[in-house]
Amino acid sequence: MEYGFTTAAYVVAGVLFILSLGGLSGQESAKRAVWYGIVGMALAVAATLIGPGLGNWWLSVLLIAAGGAIGWIVATRVQMTEMPQLVAAMHSLVGLAAVFIGFNAEIEMVRIAALQAAGDADAIQALSGFAAKVAAKSGAEIGILKIEVFLGVFIGAVTFTGSVIAYGKLAGKVDGKAKKLPGGHALNAGAAILSVVLLVMYMQGAGSWTLILMTLAAFFIGYHLIMGIGGADMPVVVSMLNSYSGWAAAAIGFSLSNDLLIVVGALVGSSGAILSYIMCKAMNRSFISVILGGFGNTGGPQMEVTGEQIAIDAEGVAAALNDADSVIIIPGYGMAVAQAQQSVSELTRKLRAKGKNVRFAIHPVAGRLPGHMNVLLAEAKVPYDIVLEMDEINEDFPETDVAIVIGSNDIVNPAAQEDPNSPIAGMPVLECWKAKQVFVSKRGQGTGYSGIENPLFYKENTRMFYGDAKKSIDALLPMID
Repeated sequence: MEYGFTTAAYVVAGVLFILSLGGLSGQESAKRAVWYGIVGMALAVAATLIGPGLGNWWLSVLLIAAGGAIGWIVATRVQMTEMPQLVAAMHSLVGLAAVFIGFNAEIEMVRIAALQAAGDADAIQALSGFAAKVAAKSGAEIGILKIEVFLGVFIGAVTFTGSVIAYGKLAGKVDGKAKKLPGGHALNAGAAILSVVLLVMYMQGAGSWTLILMTLAAFFIGYHLIMGIGGADMPVVVSMLNSYSGWAAAAIGFSLSNDLLIVVGALVGSSGAILSYIMCKAMNRSFISVILGGFGNTGGPQMEVTGEQIAIDAEGVAAALNDADSVIIIPGYGMAVAQAQQSVSELTRKLRAKGKNVRFAIHPVAGRLPGHMNVLLAEAKVPYDIVLEMDEINEDFPETDVAIVIGSNDIVNPAAQEDPNSPIAGMPVLECWKAKQVFVSKRGQGTGYSGIENPLFYKENTRMFYGDAKKSIDALLPMID
């Protein structure tokens, strides 16, 4: 009866998770989708706690409460600008959890094997929960379990160190440039081959030391892979690590014989992989090259950028906006840092009230996280129907009077099309330089997150609107008459 209830609850939770993923594909349904996920997770946790085979349930409740409290505190303190690195940090915890669970399963298998060798039938009979399931497995089933444990630990270890480095790069605590140790890809390949050899030895009964050594090799792979990926590809990396964490959870789900963990892990793993592929396609990147740490370095010198960055004041920008009939606003990470979305929304409202055609152009990786800008604009109550993706609006720039770039750099960089040696060569970008006038709201003359110089800032129709994005936009508002 208890098993039937748990299974039924897991089925309902699985359906809710699928509805949650489906709803997140649209802005209008996203809020409802989040609630589907919350209810599904609450149901899954409750079913597990009251289901059969759980010992020390009070300890589980205590740990869940402690984790929930920490999560609540972190969530209330983290700004939207820190969301990309927060996601990376969460992925690292999933990977580390997979490693711990895998080693716990190995400890149980070793303990049970010792009891069986000693012929201690009473101790084996007294086993409960996961240990009892392991004791009941045949030799072939133990072999399958060992493969599941090995894979879960391997993927989890790669996810953990990879996510830690991704967090460091996104937070600016680790250099965003692509870096590899001497030997480059050969080191990663060597560590992967060593892991395969250790798997064979582990299956042949060589002992737990093979699992430990493989974990160290996997930690290195995760570290070295992500260190070898440049800052311009970090959004893809975050999505890729999301996929890794899902597959790690699925592998551990097989080890624990937990159907819901298998389903949820597969959903996260497959959706993350699909999103990574879509993002690579949107950036004209090789999916395999990015995930193997091969992107970010080019074979020749980059083109020199010549000219002068010409500044403009708020009065000049306001005059151009008052005269314009069509305006396209391009938000980026700088807008998020300055928390300027409310000011941008008010500027949009005033311009539309004057009958001007105002729209937003969103690049797939704007803000270092897919959908980051969409969330900020929705939070500021910018109408959904004027927020357009790059493919929908790029061809409209030549007929646009004014393009305003707010805190963006790499996604509006013409070097992607003009310089074959640029680290972002071939990446589709928002072609704002084709507009009649371009105003770039920027703190100073520095390069963007990837450290690449932007020729847009030196073009004849571009003017630099220096200063904090929020203060700059606020200065415009009284002048829009």
